[in-house]
Amino acid sequence: MTLCYGLVTSTQRITCYLLLRWSRVTRPGRANISGCCSREGRRCARVLQQSEKRSSTILSYAATLQSCTWLCGSSSFQMKTGLSSGPEFWRSCANTKTCSTGGTRFRPLSFEVPKPLFPVAGVPMLQHHIEACAKVPNMKEILLMGFYQPNEELNRFLLNAQQEFKISIRYLQEYAALGTGGGIYHFRDQIVSGSPEAFFVMNADVCSAFPLEEMLSFQKEHGEPNSFVILGTTANRKQSMNYGCIVENEETNEVLHYVEKPSTFVSDIINCGIYLFSPDIFQHIGGVFQKNQEEMLLYSFDGEESTNGWHRAEAIRLEQDVFTALAGQGKLYVYKTLGFWSQIKSAGSAIYASRLYLNQYHKTHPERLATNKKGGPKISGNVYIHPTANIDPTATLGPNVSIGTGVTISAGVRVRESIVLHGANLQDHCCVLNSIVGWDSTVGKWARVEGTPSDPNPNDPLAKMDSETLFREGKLTPSITILGCNVTIPSEVIILNSIVLPHKDLNRSFKNQIIL
Repeated sequence: MTLCYGLVTSTQRITCYLLLRWSRVTRPGRANISGCCSREGRRCARVLQQSEKRSSTILSYAATLQSCTWLCGSSSFQMKTGLSSGPEFWRSCANTKTCSTGGTRFRPLSFEVPKPLFPVAGVPMLQHHIEACAKVPNMKEILLMGFYQPNEELNRFLLNAQQEFKISIRYLQEYAALGTGGGIYHFRDQIVSGSPEAFFVMNADVCSAFPLEEMLSFQKEHGEPNSFVILGTTANRKQSMNYGCIVENEETNEVLHYVEKPSTFVSDIINCGIYLFSPDIFQHIGGVFQKNQEEMLLYSFDGEESTNGWHRAEAIRLEQDVFTALAGQGKLYVYKTLGFWSQIKSAGSAIYASRLYLNQYHKTHPERLATNKKGGPKISGNVYIHPTANIDPTATLGPNVSIGTGVTISAGVRVRESIVLHGANLQDHCCVLNSIVGWDSTVGKWARVEGTPSDPNPNDPLAKMDSETLFREGKLTPSITILGCNVTIPSEVIILNSIVLPHKDLNRSFKNQIIL
């Protein structure tokens, strides 16, 4: 998804575009498991492709298939290498260590709302990006860019955001998933139409203090006016290999070497997914596009299919295809931030991101933080409560709690490190810890819903969120508990480290399970 902002000053005209990557998310039954991004799902697909020789192995994966079907969307397989429903997945897997999940790690929450619109610290994830950009003086336009099919919820969000921030916001839908570079290259005419001197490109699934003005100042002080800037931060040695790694010139901050998710340690400076470009970047992306076209012609002459997405010319990744080539040419620089930053890849990371944003509210939006008042609930730490929520004075909330619109919280309820979404009902004396309670769900009296926090190591100041897979060795990885929408937990039932799919009425306790 792309947001476009324009700055106008007395001496120069700068249009800042914010790219928020947003992939299509399908509901169950519309995808096949060949597009699954869990490790076990991919192994299932490979096993089935060799089914004649390894039929016994297929049986050994039966339990894994049953567990990951909900994540993939369907249990139907395609018995061929070229897939009609997952070209972006296969193109990524062929070239990188990991692949884009298209929001699958956020399920079942992304069944009901697009991941970028999921509320974090009380407002949609995208709104934090927009608010940060709106603080840059004289912003003019926002373009949202992605592969997601527009719907009423997206249109309503865009309309409300335009009214609140008094800025033009448009959504540009990609005809296919084009990658972080292919999307902005496809819509380059829309971007350069305002004669910008610079524009921002940002991934939607990042949580940050967004030091955008600092990046603009840094660009003016380092290199040429047409240089490019990557926002970077420092990670520990082990976790750095899960990100794009940057080797810099310590004196000039020029990027000398860039490697996306290396297999061995390269650098502890990692890519934050926030960039500042000038229109010159399109020349470099255009070079990759031309190279891809030549490769497509070569494969066509060799008799190989080029229509299944493997070699789509416009599918371009900024990180692997552009930054790697630009490093060491005096055009690419890194601005290292000391502020907070995290990815939001899974539901567990959304709770951690909510904590970071709630803490930031002390400086940016103190009015959003609940306080202890006479006749109100007990507030411990940072808590967001929507004005329409109905909360009993004997309830205890916090730290790190976000309460959505129309939520009802009854007497004696305890909520900690959790997100409670629109219309949920927490009945008397229930306990919700390290969990996400879905839209219009009910937690009965004296019930307990609890998960395992997946926060970074608190003893390591450089630690980041681990991108844990949903399954490990065929078993569900202990993490937060997620209740999908319209889930009913009866009284005195305990749900631990489990994921409950939407529209389920449970009648007993569960632990470490996906409840289909």
